Amino acid sequence: MNQFYGDAIEYLPILGKGLYLTITVTIGSLLLSTVLGLFWAVLRVSSIRALAWISVIVINLLRGIPVIVVLFFFYFVLPDWGVSLSAVQAAILGLGLTYSAYQAENFRAGIEAIDRGQLEAASSIGMGWGLTMRRVILPQAVKLILPPYGNIMIMMLKDSSQASTITVAELALQGKLIAASTFKSSTVFGLVALLYLAMCVPLIVLVRYLEKRNNKR
Repeated sequence: MNQFYGDAIEYLPILGKGLYLTITVTIGSLLLSTVLGLFWAVLRVSSIRALAWISVIVINLLRGIPVIVVLFFFYFVLPDWGVSLSAVQAAILGLGLTYSAYQAENFRAGIEAIDRGQLEAASSIGMGWGLTMRRVILPQAVKLILPPYGNIMIMMLKDSSQASTITVAELALQGKLIAASTFKSSTVFGLVALLYLAMCVPLIVLVRYLEKRNNKR
């Protein structure tokens, strides 16, 4: 046990650098996926059928392509087309774009859960579709989608480890490099697992709290 503590003190500063990149990639991709997901969802519920179909096609394409393939596309393929991205930028764009499809379905479910009578009431007092969405529908939908939104956040945090495949030295890759050089795999990956748990458990507790609060309404 003393050996474990000694190794932890030695390795944690290095793992901390990876932890910083993990959090950076997660927050960046979460923000991007939220904005894009809301955009796809609004198109999906639009009364303009062409826009709704475009959204359906985009969402299904993004859900059908593995995250790692999207990451490879942004990091390895785009430079052939004259667009060069850093590994972190490619990771944020790849994860954000992929998860925007799941965010879109989450937002769509929340929007469609709102009673259509409220749409009709808003229309009867002269509110346009855009204003109705912004003032009436979305504020209520946000409360409904918070628990599944939290679950998506946890999934993104764990899937940020996929960024290691395009050389982002996040937590998982830093652990792999340390383990390869020290041959102390059990200690290193034990620390990596504990760090992931330290990030995920508060989010899990938050999601559970939001679910209970919504169930009481």
